[in-house]
Amino acid sequence: MSSPPTLPISNHAPSQPSSIATPAFRAFVGRLSDSLRRASARRRAWSELADYTAFSRPDSVSEAASRVRKNFSYFRVNYLTLLAAVLGISLLSHPFSLITLLSLLAAWLFLYLFRPSDQPVVVLGRTFSDRETLGILIVLTVVVIFLTSVGSLLMSTALVGLAIVCVHGAFRVPEDLFLDDQDPIGSGSGLFSFIGGAASSAAVAAAPSVIISRV
Repeated sequence: MSSPPTLPISNHAPSQPSSIATPAFRAFVGRLSDSLRRASARRRAWSELADYTAFSRPDSVSEAASRVRKNFSYFRVNYLTLLAAVLGISLLSHPFSLITLLSLLAAWLFLYLFRPSDQPVVVLGRTFSDRETLGILIVLTVVVIFLTSVGSLLMSTALVGLAIVCVHGAFRVPEDLFLDDQDPIGSGSGLFSFIGGAASSAAVAAAPSVIISRV
C-alpha cells in the first residue's frame, strides 16, 4: 500500500507587517472616535441653549464675564460645535483654503506622523531623511498659515466664532443651569482631551519604530 503523498512544507515564516503606520493610524482614529462620542454625550440640548426666556442684559462687565464662564462650563461642547460649524462654513465658502488645509494635514499624517519608518520619502529620485521631511513640513506649514490668505481666514473665523460664544454667554442667564456636576474648565475631559489622547495612543503604537529610527 503506497504511503500518502507528502505535502510540501514551506520554511518561510509568515511575514510580519513592517509598517507601524497602520496600527498607529488606527489607534489614532479609534481614540478620536471614542473621544468624540464621549463629548457628544455631554452635549446639552440645543433648545436649552436657544431658550429666549433666559436672556437678559448683564448689569456690569464683571457679571457678563461671570455668565460667560458659567455658560461655557455648561455649554462647552455646544460652543465648540458652534465654533467648528463657523469654521466649516467659512472653509466651504473658500474652496482654495479648504483644499490647502486638507493637503497640509494629509502631508503631516502620511509623510511624517504615520509613515512607516522603513519607507523613506522619495521625490523625483531624491531620498529625504526624517529630519529633512520634518523641516520641509514645518516650513510649508509656516508659509501656508502666515504667508497666504489661509491664515487670515482662520483668524477672522476664530474671532467671529468667539464673538458669537461671548455674546451668547454674556446674555444667557445661568441661574437655571445645574453647574455642580460639571467638570472644571481645562480638566482634560471630553472634547478637550481627544487630541492629546489620540496622539498618545498613536505614539504608543508607533514607539518601536520611533525609538529605532527617529532618535
